[in-house]
Amino acid sequence: MAQRLHLVFGGELVDPARTEFRDPAKIHVVGIFPDHASAYDAWKAEAHRTVDDAHTRYFIAHIHRLRDEESAAASTEEMG
Repeated sequence: MAQRLHLVFGGELVDPARTEFRDPAKIHVVGIFPDHASAYDAWKAEAHRTVDDAHTRYFIAHIHRLRDEESAAASTEEMG
């Protein structure tokens, strides 16, 4: 079975109604987690820590969905 990695990250948004970061260089990468449950726990902790700042939001990205093992490799993976 393929590993299902999850990335938790967040930061200050330009507008709380959108998902555009004010300064992408300041995105807080919480970490990469081996399953959704541990990623959710990390996301929840950061979301609670920043609950008073309406412009700060955290997300869970499903890294395993970025790559389809059944598809041919993208040209950027075929370097050299």
